[in-house]
Amino acid sequence: MTVPPQADPPVGPGSRDAQDVAAAAARARVAAKLAAAGSPGSAVPHPEARSVPEATVARLAVYLRALGDVSATGAETVSSEDLSAAAGVNPAKLRKDLSYIGSNGTRGVGYEVSRLIRQIELVLGLTQRHAVALIGVGNLGHALAGYGGFAGRGFPLRALFDVDPDLVGININGILVEHVERIGEVCAGLDVTIGVIATPGAAAQLVCDRLVAAGVRSILNFAPVVLQVPARVEVRKVDLAVELQILSFHVARRGDDQVDPAPPAARNGPAVPAVVRR
Repeated sequence: MTVPPQADPPVGPGSRDAQDVAAAAARARVAAKLAAAGSPGSAVPHPEARSVPEATVARLAVYLRALGDVSATGAETVSSEDLSAAAGVNPAKLRKDLSYIGSNGTRGVGYEVSRLIRQIELVLGLTQRHAVALIGVGNLGHALAGYGGFAGRGFPLRALFDVDPDLVGININGILVEHVERIGEVCAGLDVTIGVIATPGAAAQLVCDRLVAAGVRSILNFAPVVLQVPARVEVRKVDLAVELQILSFHVARRGDDQVDPAPPAARNGPAVPAVVRR
């Protein structure tokens, strides 16, 4: 007896099949846009990717740095195991992170280095031109101004500002230190996109306000204060003291983990000295 072919079950809007189809379609759109970004003569679109978690964004920047090192060796492909080892994460986490930007690699081959670099640069907005202004060239600011790695990663330092008469007017790495009163004029003229604040806490908000008024929409804040900014402005805070306190917490916890508790049989009997692993 001939068994008639069975029709596929209907795909309702709330079914698992419908969700899978929608997810696949979204990934296909992202992949198409990313592929277009690497095509000669094509415009670089911003991917309408799935929402990328903040922690993943931070790791994408680490992957990009590791990929740069791989590219410098002349390698054209890299496995997830090698790339994850270079980035200090496990391979499963790396593959999940890269799936957010539509990159799944090729089984047995890995990832095409140049293509993955382009994809991450696109998602991180590194295909746009940036210019950085640094406000506060004291000890920390002077060190930041002298660091040559920013320009190599697409963030050239274009302007320096301070209020100290001994600093205003000097040149640091070929950049004239201007007075903070000229932030608006200079930043607008140089199309500054990112402001770095390395001032004392008491001056940080005033400096921030001047940057925002000049049209700067991204601020990296090293001052030990919380800045008040409009919703359109993105602020990232770097507090070295807080980072040291977090390190201290982990060191202390690791030290506690190295102490063996008393064995169960001795809990109700005579005290037994703890054994510290060395």
